[in-house]
Amino acid sequence: MPESHEMNLNFPFTAIVGQDEMKSALIMSAIDPTIGGVLIFGSRGTGKSTAVRALAALLPPITAIKNCPVNSSEATQTPSWANLKVKRKTKIPTPVVDLPLGVTEDRVTGALDIEKALTKGEKAFQPGLLAKANRGFLYIDEINLLEDHIVDLLLDVAQSGENLVEREGLSVRHAARFVLIGSGNPEEGELRPQLLDRFGLAVDVGNPQDVAQRIEVIRRRDGFDQNPQAFSEEWQKQERNLRDAIVRAQNLIHRLQVPDQTLEDIATLCAALGSDGLRGELTLLRAARAYAAWDNKASDVTRNHVMAVAPMALQHRLRRDPLDETSGRLRVHRVMEQVFASSK
Repeated sequence: MPESHEMNLNFPFTAIVGQDEMKSALIMSAIDPTIGGVLIFGSRGTGKSTAVRALAALLPPITAIKNCPVNSSEATQTPSWANLKVKRKTKIPTPVVDLPLGVTEDRVTGALDIEKALTKGEKAFQPGLLAKANRGFLYIDEINLLEDHIVDLLLDVAQSGENLVEREGLSVRHAARFVLIGSGNPEEGELRPQLLDRFGLAVDVGNPQDVAQRIEVIRRRDGFDQNPQAFSEEWQKQERNLRDAIVRAQNLIHRLQVPDQTLEDIATLCAALGSDGLRGELTLLRAARAYAAWDNKASDVTRNHVMAVAPMALQHRLRRDPLDETSGRLRVHRVMEQVFASSK
């Protein structure tokens, strides 16, 4: 479902038919950006880019200093190299920055402002896409076709929350906290396992096989294309309810308790799956906590919350087994049944 540019309206997130796991993963990452981003694999036309832009459009606007290149929320946080004379607060939409294929490292991180260097003899910094994405979403379509060193760079910055540029006599650092969303078609190539493991959540999407569902997709897409304004108004209540639920979960998440039994469940499951390192456990904990906050009825993070998000948090971290062609998602489900059935 490509988005419409008419009147700058995005297809409503709540109007997307099916794709429940993708929508859940995106919502979890909005509730807790420290989960580490979302990787979405599927064929073209499955609503990947539409969902990312729709979620960002649904979220409340952020407060930022007007014209600040990194969307700082406070005047004291604006970088000195921005040279802002007036520092007034304003409301702006949650940023969504597209990273094009073939992008250079300078365009991503920022570099010396050549124009100012040539015309004024000044050594000034020209911010890149990471600055624009701060406090928002950085979206990479066809991430599996992007050069590995660029993907590495993006993952490093997404994890640290800071962009450091040291070249051409410049030494600049600025905040770069964003939710990294990557999508791609697995038929066109895969990411290296080392890169896969660094994404928080991963989901597979496909075209609906149910005829009634396909009809509904057509009906809604056509309704939006015919009259984006009227269609969006029809979904205003659902969009508002979802936005309120996300904000409520963001406020609740840090008050939730994680019992020792839940930590044991997480560690036992990851060990049974042969997960390397502790990144899987930590991501699963954060995703389960976000899911519990989303639940809005829980005071603790429980096994049920862990089981709900385990496939999207762990399926891309599994070692390849040449004798087992079962999908990662099904392997996670199979091991969960074995592990948790034996502990009942």
